Parts: sequence; structure tokens; C-alpha cells
Amino acid sequence: MPVTPTYPGVYIEEIPSGVRTITGVATSITAFVGRTLRGPENESTTINSFADFERRFGGLWVESTLSYAVRDFFLNGGGQAIIVRLHNGATAARMRLPTGAADPNDELPLVAANVGSWGNNLSASVDYDTKDTNDTDLFNLTISEKDGAIEKFPNVSVNPDSPRYLPGVLEERSVLVKVLKDGAGEYIMPNTRPVETPTAVSPLSPPASPPMSPPASPSGGSDGSDLSQSHYIGSGMEVAKTGIYALEKADLFNLLCIPPFTATTDISTTLVSNAAAYCKKRRAMLIVDPPRGWTTKDTAKNQFTSSGVGTTSNYAALFFPRLKQPNPMRDNQVEEFVPCGAVAGVFARTDAQRGVWKAPAGQDARLVGVPQLSVPLTDDENGELNQLGINCLRAFPVVGRLVWGSRTLEGADRLASEWKYISVRRTALFIEESLFRGTQWVVFEPNDEPLWAQIRLNVTAFMHNLFRQGAFQGTTPKEAYLVKCDKETTTQNDINLGIVNILVGFAPLKPAEFVFIKIQQLAGQLEV
Repeated sequence: MPVTPTYPGVYIEEIPSGVRTITGVATSITAFVGRTLRGPENESTTINSFADFERRFGGLWVESTLSYAVRDFFLNGGGQAIIVRLHNGATAARMRLPTGAADPNDELPLVAANVGSWGNNLSASVDYDTKDTNDTDLFNLTISEKDGAIEKFPNVSVNPDSPRYLPGVLEERSVLVKVLKDGAGEYIMPNTRPVETPTAVSPLSPPASPPMSPPASPSGGSDGSDLSQSHYIGSGMEVAKTGIYALEKADLFNLLCIPPFTATTDISTTLVSNAAAYCKKRRAMLIVDPPRGWTTKDTAKNQFTSSGVGTTSNYAALFFPRLKQPNPMRDNQVEEFVPCGAVAGVFARTDAQRGVWKAPAGQDARLVGVPQLSVPLTDDENGELNQLGINCLRAFPVVGRLVWGSRTLEGADRLASEWKYISVRRTALFIEESLFRGTQWVVFEPNDEPLWAQIRLNVTAFMHNLFRQGAFQGTTPKEAYLVKCDKETTTQNDINLGIVNILVGFAPLKPAEFVFIKIQQLAGQLEV
């Protein structure tokens, strides 16, 4: 009893209801891993629009297959993406601001915030129009990007004791530059503030005193070379959280796209295999692109049958063929692009409109911004690939280009898998992740009937809400789902081991993949 009775009278006590609402998690946060023009390396950066991507990662770049996939994702209805930028030997641009000190090496070294040739377009200027012109440690620093952002940092100081000490200010507020560090990780700072940068003056103006320095321009930034498998997976990378494992820094993602290394080099089957295994661990799904050599239906069928794509996991799905789109970076010449980004966008759009239990295929699954497909397919050709678990992209009159398949890579007819369909797998992942997060409060609670009753109440409420939205088969809750947590699921031995078992079952919706319409003539009808 929370209140100890000490006086005669009436005591009011509020009793907790025991209801802990389980909230459904997001279903279409898509992770993209690959090369970009700029941005933080080996970090999981969340963006919410292609404008975000342009601002933080440089937008479309001919060397980045990822950039086109991200464009297609948002064009087709994607809402939130996570970008992991990788590079191969790229370097950051550097610049030095002279201080005018007797020692010519006493300069302020600045480095671009991240690697890439983009940093060569930066410039820095200094002025002394500060809040205290008598303080010789203060100055104003302006960083400009050619045809881009401008950052101004007023009243910064070279004095380490100042609250406006330059390294800390840039670290906290600048997305363009940082102060260079030495091998020990310490900032390299001069004792004297940088020389003031001249401004345009009339020819009759007297010369500036003290001498001024022209705006500093950086150099040395490079984009490096093409990526390879070793930049995505390898020994120690999961522990270091680099490569695809940089996604360990992300709380949640549902779909994973790994565009090709280059426009002409596919990702390896080993990488596909490792990525599918990682998706299983994270309760996500991998969208696999068709190899570049699949230029006909026969090629796709024969190569898939003989060598596969690296995995047959039900946590992965393959879509064929590639997309033919104009490339704005090459005067709108029509080129081939991988479909993973556009398909992920269709997934997101379908989730928002119909729910994760609706197969992301059919006439509602239009591919926006896709005027052509690289391989036109007929119904019969589609049928040959569909039974192998290859999802086809099709072009139909009037409606345009559509996603016309919804099977996992375990969806071949001969495998007879219960995880044949993408919608079934993704619905299960949605329920698993939601319940995993929504039952954390159970840990360390007394393991007995009162706890089990609370679990049944909360999980049943979550499942019933999905039933009302049409997520399951069946016309009654009893036909649609099952929640059981009692002495039958959790024995005394389980209690002794600190275990509580919750049994949750559901009857998944499965797409109407084949529709038969039977027509019969009614002849010789007799009236009696």
C-alpha cells in the first residue's frame, strides 16, 4: 500500500490499469549502402527527402549508383532512408590560413568535414570586425562553398580558454570544415589569429595595415577509386561497425538496398549472401538487383538456375529486369539503372496506402519515372521466371510499368515454403519487431499469472487492432490470430530459469497471384 494510514478517514489510491500500449514500428525505412559524392563516412545518416540527400550527400553523381537508387526511392513514394557512405581511398581537402607570425609554419590548418573532391570548392576568409576590437585573439571566420552553402562564425578565438575556441565551434556547428588534428588526435592551432582577408576597395584607398591575405582555397580533396566487396564486408568490420555493419548505429531499418559497385560492375554473390544474413539478424529484408548480364529472359533463367544470386533466403527478394531512364548528369541520355530504389519506394507507398500485409505488386504498384524496362517480358516469359522466385517488372498498355511479382527468394514453387510471399514475410517481421520493442517492460517482472494476464491483455490488443485493419485472414479474431501466455506455455522449470514464453500466431493474408474466371454458356434451360 503506497500510503501508510495514520489518521482516521478516507484514503484515495490510484490503481494502474496494467495496459501498456504496443505501438507498431515503421515498416519501410530503407537503408542504402554505397558511394556518394560527399557526406559522413561509415555512419548511418537518416534523410527524409531527396533534397536532404542533395544537401548532405551531394545529390546525383555519375560515379554513384546509390544516388540514382535514392532518387528513385523518393520518386516512387519512399518516406525515410538511411544512407551509409563508403569510399575507397578518398581524401579530404585542406587549406591553411596564414597568421603573419614570424614562424612561416605558424598557420591555421583547416580540413574539409569529410573526404571528396567537393572540398576543393571551399574558400575561407577572415575579418576583425568583432565585438571587442582590442582582443587580438578574436576574429570572424567565413567558409563559402562555390555555388553552395555559406557558414559564418563570428567572434571565434585562438585562445583555448575562450568559450568561442575555434576547434570546438567548428566541431559543433560546421558541416563544411574542421580544424586539422595531429597524429595524436590533438587540434593543430596557432598562437596568433589568422591574417585578415582583404575586401574590395577603391583605388584611392590607403593600403591595409597590417598586411592582408587573399581568401584561402583548399586543395588535395579526391574521390578515390571504385568500391569493392572488401569495403562492405570483412574480418572485424562488424565489431568496428563499418561497411554494411555501420547500420548497427541505426535503431531500425526495414529494407536494405546495395546498388552495384559501379554502373558496369555488379556486387558479388558473397556480399549478397552476407547482406541477407545480416537482414535476418536485424529483422529486415534485402532487395536484390538483377546482374547486368541478364539481358534476356533466357539469360536470366539459365544463370539464376545454374549459379543463383548468392542467397535463397526468404529475407531477400529479386526483381528483374533493370530500368531504362534518362540520366540528367549526361544530357538525359537513356541508360540502365538498377530497380532496388524504385521497388523500395513502391514498398513504402503500398505500406502507407494499404498496409505492410498488402503485396507490393499489381496495378497500384506503378513505377514512377521509368519510361522503359531493359527487357520487355510476355505473360509466358513472366510465368517461367515467377515460378523460380524471380519477381518481374512489366510494361502494360495505359497503366505503364508495374511491379508484377511478390515472392521472396525462397518462393520457388519446388521449395513449397511458408515464406513464399514478400507480404507474409514482411508482416511477420513487423509483428516481431513491434512485440520485441513493446514487451521490454516485462523483463524483471514477477513471473506469475498476474504478469501473464497483463501480457495477454496488451499483446491481444495489438493483434486485434491489426485484425480490424484487415491484416489477417478470417472473419473472427479466433480465426485470425492467437495469443497464449499461461502455465501451459511457461512451465515451472521455465519460471525457475527466468523464462516467460509468449505464443503468438496469425493467419497471414496471401496475395491472389492467379485469378481464374470460369465462363460457361447456359444452354437448353427448361422451365418447369
